Amino acid sequence: MNSFSPGFKGRGRHLADRLPPGQYATEQFPMLSAGPTPNISTATWAFTVTTELGEIHSWTWESMLALPQQETVQDIHCVTRWSKFDTRWRGVPLDAFFEDVETAADFVVVSSYGGTPPISRWRTSSTAGPGSPTPTTASRCPPEHGGPARLLVPHLYFWKSAKWVRGLRLTHEDEPGFWESVGYHSYGDPWREQRNWGD
Repeated sequence: MNSFSPGFKGRGRHLADRLPPGQYATEQFPMLSAGPTPNISTATWAFTVTTELGEIHSWTWESMLALPQQETVQDIHCVTRWSKFDTRWRGVPLDAFFEDVETAADFVVVSSYGGTPPISRWRTSSTAGPGSPTPTTASRCPPEHGGPARLLVPHLYFWKSAKWVRGLRLTHEDEPGFWESVGYHSYGDPWREQRNWGD
C-alpha cells in the first residue's frame, strides 16, 4: 500500500491564514538535499533511540511496522520559501518509540543514512516524546523524499523533518545538527521566520 502521497487536497482555511510570512504556495513537491539520495534496503534498515545514559532502543523495519500507525494531513513549509498544503503522511508517532524510554534530556539530535553528519536537532519539550503537542511521525515515503522513512515535524521548517532517518540521540547539551551548524536557526518556526541564527 502506498503510504505517502504528495497530493494536494484543497485549501480548507483561507490561504492567508495558512501561509507563513515570506512563503509562497506551490502544488509541486521540490526535492532538495545536501547530497546524493542513498539507497537503503528495508531488509537492513534500523531505527534507534539512544538515551543520554547510552541505553539503545532499536527497531527493524518489520518491528517498526508492527507499532501503531497514524495518518495525518499537514501543511509543510521549507526554509527556501515554498509551502505545500494538505500533504498526506502515514507512519509511527514518536510517542510509540518513546513508550519504554526513560529520559530527562532536553534535546534530540537526529542522524540519517547516507554518510551525512547529525542532520538536525530539536528540543524534546516541543517536538518529541510523550505528550508531544503536535504530530511528529516517522513516515514511509519514496527515497527521493527521504525514504524508506523520514521524520515529520510539521510545525517547524521542513529541514527539521530529517530524510533517511536512522536514529535519535537524546542529550542534555544543545548540539547543532548539520543544518544548524551551517547557519540555520536553532528552532526554525516558520511563523516567526526563524530561518537563520540571527532571525
